[in-house]
Amino acid sequence: MSRILIVEDEARLAAFLEKGLRAAGFTTTICDNGIEAAAIATDEDFDLVVLDVGLPGQDGFAVLRSIRARGEPLAVIMLTARDDISDTVAGLDGGADDYVTKPFVFDELLARVRARLRGPSGRPESPALVAGDVHLDVAARRATVAGRDIDLTAREFRLLETLMRHAGQVLSREQLLSHVWGYAHDPGSNVVDVYVGYLRRKLGPDAIVTVRGVGYRMPP
Repeated sequence: MSRILIVEDEARLAAFLEKGLRAAGFTTTICDNGIEAAAIATDEDFDLVVLDVGLPGQDGFAVLRSIRARGEPLAVIMLTARDDISDTVAGLDGGADDYVTKPFVFDELLARVRARLRGPSGRPESPALVAGDVHLDVAARRATVAGRDIDLTAREFRLLETLMRHAGQVLSREQLLSHVWGYAHDPGSNVVDVYVGYLRRKLGPDAIVTVRGVGYRMPP
């Protein structure tokens, strides 16, 4: 099981990242300042660091320099609210493996994490997901029900993919919001229920099960 260090001083975002990465099967540790992060990243056995740029103590660029100066092989994904191209260049030139700008959708970050942990010789995940009569080809962006093609919007596809990757598990509305719409989305919104309704109309009324008071589950 891969170990990920989350270096983020915004408590809500750090908790969001930890919850999502643990749900995806990773072991996580949170650190909220740059000085401590530089020490932990080089002293502990981590596989990847999700590293915010704006940190107390010292910024993410300084932490990155410390990690690379010691020859640490772990992957680093920089995370920042800045969208200035110079910051992206500075991060990548400093040895970052990837760069994500806030706000972001969790599934995009998760895909980048998985890609970096696979490495150049790693095997990609199977692009085909199956749950009952529903088949989802992630690479081809194609959904079928009992062999019949289903036309999905980008958001519907992402919601269905999330449910199918966790087929048999109950996912709360909060978890689905985090994975599909991103951490900054209003937790009181009914957008999950609306989109589940859209999917049921296209996949069939029994394709997604409502677990009353908890959330939704897709039968395997």
